[in-house]
Parts: sequence; structure tokens; C-alpha cells
Amino acid sequence: MLWQLTKALMERALEAEMATHLGYEKHDQEAKPNGNRRNGKSKKTLKGELGEIEVITPRDREATFEPQIIPKGQTRMAGLDGKILSMYARGMTTRDIQGHLEEMYGVTVSPTLISNVTDAVLDEVRAWQNRPLDAVYPIVYLDALVVKMREEGTVQNRAVYVAIGIDMEGHKEVLGLWTSANEGAKFWLSVLNDLKTRGVEDIFIACVDGLKGFPQAIEAGYPKTTVQLCIVHMVRASLRFVSWKDAKAVVADLKMIYRAVSRENAEQQLEVFAAKWDPKYRSISQLWRRHWEQIVPFFAFPADIRKVIYTTNAVESLNMTLRKVIKTRGSFPSEDAAIKLLYLALINVAKKLHTIQGWPQALNHSARGN
Repeated sequence: MLWQLTKALMERALEAEMATHLGYEKHDQEAKPNGNRRNGKSKKTLKGELGEIEVITPRDREATFEPQIIPKGQTRMAGLDGKILSMYARGMTTRDIQGHLEEMYGVTVSPTLISNVTDAVLDEVRAWQNRPLDAVYPIVYLDALVVKMREEGTVQNRAVYVAIGIDMEGHKEVLGLWTSANEGAKFWLSVLNDLKTRGVEDIFIACVDGLKGFPQAIEAGYPKTTVQLCIVHMVRASLRFVSWKDAKAVVADLKMIYRAVSRENAEQQLEVFAAKWDPKYRSISQLWRRHWEQIVPFFAFPADIRKVIYTTNAVESLNMTLRKVIKTRGSFPSEDAAIKLLYLALINVAKKLHTIQGWPQALNHSARGN
């Protein structure tokens, strides 16, 4: 089925390119110019993942036609199926893709056929999910997002767990995706055990949100790992106690704490904050004091690298991208359908994950990096 779709798409695209090259459609007799015209067709055999496909290629009299989708001399397919997957990865539904293919190439295919094309990626997803990982990651960010999936006839919210690691060279890498009925420390422990099974022996710092039991789950899986609470989550948690009129001022004063030059200075700034805001919002300073040992580990790093460590922005930015992709779906018919789309979206996002500048030098300043 996939090879038939690929053949039809390529041949329709070649005809469209020829029409653009000549300046008139194939059966538009009135628009035919006196010069260059169509001059029959030739057969071309292309090799690819689907085996060999024979494609009918149009010719012109002056032999000036230079097709883009299958350049002259090319004997392997340039991944048209990849283009289909790319549309899917950007959040287009199977019916969206159906309409796009018909509009652009005049090829009519069923939604079922498009689904079969994209289902072919599931084996790749499983291989990716089980691939070996590095032995050491200085930082791993852990977070979750909620996705609606259909299960036993009803739509339910399920948590999709995401882990991003920074390796010893400062490269960001999505380590995996996992799903569960809801976010919980117990399931995070199974995620950490999966990372261990795939070869991760040590994590210097795990940057997490304030989920209850999360630090204990990390300690059970990786006893030597330092837990770094995400500062963004801490600020959000603090603002739950604050009137909207005071929010901007509170955020500015909290910034004086986590942007301090040292841990000692941060402790001083926390006291300054408490003296100012405790009369109205005592719960904020209590919250920060209660989690202080898990807030301050990033101070062991140079100032220019701290922000990378103390926020899960890397994961939250990724999740934001994934949410944009899945927002076109009311719900997914299955877990496989959700993971398939999220994986394809990750392939696109991974191209934008940049290496952290100056990371090796910064690593040398950390306690575990020495």
C-alpha cells in the first residue's frame, strides 16, 4: 500500500513540476506555446526502504526539464514517505494529510492508508525507546504533560513522562517517553529504573518540579544524585499565595534570591524577603525554607551556567512544542497513536536542541565534575 501511495505521489508531483516548467497544464490546448512541449514519458526505477518502485517520468522536447522531487541521475527515493510523516509530525490529522495530498498532488488516498503509513514508524519508536544511553549524564530534567487518550470507550487524561539529558559534552538529548494514568513519584521510579537498565549509571543533578515523593524516588534509583528543584516551579508555587496586585513585586524579590552571587548571599536575600513579605505572605518564605537544600545545589556551578541547571525550561519548552502538535487532536484512540505522534514531533524538535556553550568548562567547577 505504501509503495502505491509513494508511486502515485511522485508521478503526480512530476506532472505538476512539468506544468510549471512549460507554463501550461497537460490538457490545456489553448495555453500551449509554440516552443517547448511535452515529449512522451520514460520509466525510472528508484530504490528505497520499500524496495524498487518504477516511476513514470514526463519528458520535454528540448530536454530542459530538471525535476526537483526526483533529480536527474538519482536512483534512490528522497524520502517522500518522510514528507508524509513530517506532515503528521506537525500535528496534521490523517484527514488533514488526505486533503493536503489531494489539493497539492491530485492523489486521493484513504485515511486508513495514511494511518498505515504512519504506523510503520512504531517499530522505530520501540527501538528508540530501548536504545542504549550514556553511562553518565551531569543533568537530567524530568517533567510530564497530560494527553487525552481513549481507553475502554472513554476519554481519559494520561501523563506522558519526558526526560531530557545533558551529556558530558553539553549536548541535549531526549532520553525517552513513558505514559501512565497520572503523574506520580512511584511511576517516576520506574522511569529511573528504565534509564538504569539502558545503561545510565550516574546522574549528577536531577532537575524536577515539586511533586511530592519525587526526591525520594530519585534517591531510591540514584542515591548519589543531587535533586535540584526547578526555580520556575518554585516561583509558580509561591504565587499561589499572592494577590495579583503584589505578584510582580514578589517575583522581582524572589529573583534576588535565586540570582544571588552565592548560596550564602541567597540565604541573606531570603531573610530580606521574609522581613518584607512575611506580614502578608508568610507561607512563601516557609515554602522556600522547607525546600532550601533542594533549591540551592546550582550555586556549585559558575554563574553563567546556573540558569541552565535550575529550571526545567528545556523540558517545558519541549512540552510546549508537543502541546502545539497535539492540540489539533481531541483525543488519541490509543497509547500507540499518542506516542507515535509525539515521537515524530520529537524528531523535528531534536534538530533545535543546541549544545550548551562552555559546558565542559562549567562542568569542571561542579563537585561531581572534578
